[in-house]
Amino acid sequence: MRIAALAAWLAERLDRSVGWSRLPKVIGLGVLIGLRHQLRTANLYDSGSVPADTPRPADCLVARTRDGTYNDLANPQMGAIGCRFGRNVPPAHAYPETGSRLLDPNPRLISRKLLTRETFEPATTLNLLAAAWIQFEVHDWFSHGSVTSEPFVVPLQDDDPWPDRPMRVERTAPDPNPDPTGPATFTTQDSHWWDASQIYGTTAEFVSALRAPDKGKLRIDDAGLPPPDVEALLDLNSTAGNFWVGLALLHSLFMREHNAICTHLAGHHPHLSDQQLYDKARLVNAALMAKIHTVDWTPAIIAHPTTVYAMRANWFGLLGEQIGRRFGRRPTRSALLHGIPGSRTRHHEVPYSLTEEFVAVYRMHPLIPDEFAFRSLRDDRVTARHELPDLSVLNVRARLAETPMADLFYSFGRAHPGAISLHNFPRHLQEMRRVDGTPVDLATIDLIRSRERGVPRYNEFRTLFRLKPAATFEELTGETTLAAELRDIYDDIDLVDLMIGLYAEPKPRGFGFSDTAFRVFILMATRRLESDRFFTADFRDEVYTTAGMDWIRDNDMRSVLLRHFPELAPALAGVANPFAPWRAVDQKTPT
Repeated sequence: MRIAALAAWLAERLDRSVGWSRLPKVIGLGVLIGLRHQLRTANLYDSGSVPADTPRPADCLVARTRDGTYNDLANPQMGAIGCRFGRNVPPAHAYPETGSRLLDPNPRLISRKLLTRETFEPATTLNLLAAAWIQFEVHDWFSHGSVTSEPFVVPLQDDDPWPDRPMRVERTAPDPNPDPTGPATFTTQDSHWWDASQIYGTTAEFVSALRAPDKGKLRIDDAGLPPPDVEALLDLNSTAGNFWVGLALLHSLFMREHNAICTHLAGHHPHLSDQQLYDKARLVNAALMAKIHTVDWTPAIIAHPTTVYAMRANWFGLLGEQIGRRFGRRPTRSALLHGIPGSRTRHHEVPYSLTEEFVAVYRMHPLIPDEFAFRSLRDDRVTARHELPDLSVLNVRARLAETPMADLFYSFGRAHPGAISLHNFPRHLQEMRRVDGTPVDLATIDLIRSRERGVPRYNEFRTLFRLKPAATFEELTGETTLAAELRDIYDDIDLVDLMIGLYAEPKPRGFGFSDTAFRVFILMATRRLESDRFFTADFRDEVYTTAGMDWIRDNDMRSVLLRHFPELAPALAGVANPFAPWRAVDQKTPT
C-alpha cells in the first residue's frame, strides 16, 4: 500500500510539473495509473443509501434485473433505479448554489454571449455517429427527472428574443428521502449499471411489450424501431422526448444485434428457454456496448497515443488482446495485466454509483450539428438536407421512410460532429421546443443544473482534483480573445462555471474534450466496469454461456455495423476506427 501511495504521489508531481500528455507513452501510462489510484482514495464519496424493500428475483444470479437491483448481492439497491448519485468532491463542497448566487452570472446571458454558434466548428477527427453514441449511452446511465413546481425564474435582457417572459426553468426532482444533515442529494430514474436499459426499458409494461413471442427476441417493425404500440408507453416529456434520428439508428442497430445474439445462442445452446435466451442476449449485448465504448468510442474522442493504449488496457489488460485470446486469464485475475472483464469486483470502499460530477463533464451538446446532409451510399450524392428539428422525435419515422437506414448510417459516418468548445452550442438546442410546445434553452439549463446540484465551479473543481486553478482568464484559455470575453461576463476568474471552463480550456493532443474533464474519466471509466459483477466476477461462461463469451470476444462496432448493413463495407474499408470519418464511396482514400 505504501508503494502504491508513493507511486501515486510521484505521478501527481510528474503530472503537475510536466503533464502526463507530454511524457513518453510508457511513462505517461504509469502516471495515469498513479493518478487513478490517487483519485480512488480521495475523490469517491457516498451520498448514502435509500430505503428499499425489493424482493430478490430467482434468476438475479445469472441475469440483469429490470431495475438494476441485486447486481451487488450484499447491497441490492446499489446502482439501482432510485439510488442516489454519488460525489467526486467532499460533501462540504457539494452544497447547491442558492439565492442570487444561483443565477450569477446570468446563465441565459452566458448562453447567448459565450455559447451561441455563429459558425459551425467541426471536430474533424470524428464522425457524427460518435455524437449519437454518447447520447445513446448517457440514456443508459442516468436521468434525474425534473419538477414543474416553483421553477427557477431567469431574468432576460431587453434585447433577448426569448418568446416567453420571464424564462422559467424546471428544478431537478428532489430526493424523496433527503438527509437533513448534509448537502442536497438527487436520485436516478435509470440504473447506474451498464445494462443497456435505454433499449430494454425500465418499466414492466415496456419490457413486456417489447418482447417478441418466442426465442427471447425483441419486436422490431418495418422501420427498424419498436412498434408504435410499444413507443406509446414512453413519456415524451421525459428523456424519451430527446429521441432523434441519430438515436434511432443506434437503437435499431442494437435491437437487431440482440435478435442476432438470440439466434446464435439458440443454435449453440438449444436447451435454453425463451426467457434464458432473452437474459443471456441482454448480458452479451450490454457487454458488447461496454466494450465498444471502451475500445472504439473513447479512443476516438481522446486519441492521444497514451489514452488509446490506456483504454484498450482497461478491457484487454497491459498484456494486450492477442495474449488474452491465446492464453486466457489464468493463473492470475489481475485487472492490470488482463483487463477488468473477468477480474474481481471492486468498489474501493465506497458503494458504486455514478456521480453528479460525472454527469456534469458529460455535457457535450456542441457535438450536435444544426444542419445535416443525407447521402446516397451508392454514389455519395447528397439526397436531402435537414435541420435538427426535422430529425427530432415526432419526425423520426418520416425521415426513416424517406431514406434507407444504410444510407443514414453512411451519412452519419461521413459527417463531422461539432467541436466541444465555446461558441459552438447548437442553435436549435438554444431555441428548441418540447413535444408539449414549451420553449427550452438547453445551454441555460445545463449551466443551472450544475449550480443547483452543487457541482463546484471550474477553479474549485480543479483544486479538488489536485489541479492548479487558473490564475487569470488568459491562463485558462491560452489566448486573449476568449479571455476577454470571459472576463466581460464573469469579472472574477473563480466564478467561471465548470462547463464554460471545460469548453474554453486548451485540449491535449488528440483530445475532443478537456484535460480537466478527463480527470473524472480516469476514475469513473474503470469504476463503471470494475464495480459491476457481470463484468468482473460473473463475466464467465457459466453466466454468459460459452457462445455468448465468444460473441463478445469476436465483435466490435465495425462487425456489428457490417453484420446488419453489409453494404457499408466499402465505406469502412481502411478506416481504423468506426467513429472516425468514413471513406466516400467514390474515393480511394478517407475524406
